[in-house]
Amino acid sequence: MRPLQKNQQKSVRTNQPTPYPEVNAVLQLLLSGVQAVLGDRFVGIYLYGSLASGDFDKDSDVDTVVVTDDDISGDRFSALQALHARIASTDSVWATQLEVSYIPQYALRRYDPADRMHPHIDRGRGESLRVMQHDSDWVIQRHVLREQGVVVAGPPPQGLIDPVQPSALRWAVLEILRGWWAQRLHDPAQLYEWGYQPYAVLTMCRILYTLKHGTIVSKPVAARWAQETLGERWASLIERAVIERHNPPSPVKSDYMNETLDFIRFTLEQGSLSVSNNSC
Repeated sequence: MRPLQKNQQKSVRTNQPTPYPEVNAVLQLLLSGVQAVLGDRFVGIYLYGSLASGDFDKDSDVDTVVVTDDDISGDRFSALQALHARIASTDSVWATQLEVSYIPQYALRRYDPADRMHPHIDRGRGESLRVMQHDSDWVIQRHVLREQGVVVAGPPPQGLIDPVQPSALRWAVLEILRGWWAQRLHDPAQLYEWGYQPYAVLTMCRILYTLKHGTIVSKPVAARWAQETLGERWASLIERAVIERHNPPSPVKSDYMNETLDFIRFTLEQGSLSVSNNSC
């Protein structure tokens, strides 16, 4: 067991952490349930993602981190599984849009690839809390939490997370690009799933922005930047992704998919150039 590191900063509780009453109601259910299960092991609950960046909409999920004072296992883990099942059974449309990670305070401070197995529940019906691998994207999530995170309850996140350097953010997006997205070029089947194609295009915009500027912005901000910066070659594809993010076509047309795959290839090329330029 790791030595406990109690944060000495004053904790706060926000009854209305977001502008959306129905989302707040679900978050209060989560907060009260988590506090009942964890007791004095509870440190805080924080929002990141679109709720932190201000780009939340009807198709967003509710990205949430619960910080504990040590690892969770045994009866507490089972009790948290039951809590999430109860929340998912409520009639709120946001009950199954919660995406929650439980991270102990010592592990939250900085990303450690040797210590990345933590409880997590994905959005969606039928999902359950399980121990999952936190990959390099959690370098990005830590940055967003520290710089933009919304406090539901607990001390300010700046005291819990070390600053994330631009070089670390560039490394993280390159890891994601070369891993998950490069594989889609050889096996694009998932890109044909409902909504995934515009998601892919907008994610490439975010990756390109981070490679250029060393920071993280939302999909809409990255899309506007990419349209202004990348020229006519990709402008119509990006515009279509912005429009179809909320109403994606089904099925996806083959010419549209081919252009998306080309955009992934372009982003991979830019990633390689970025590495070459930074190594000189």
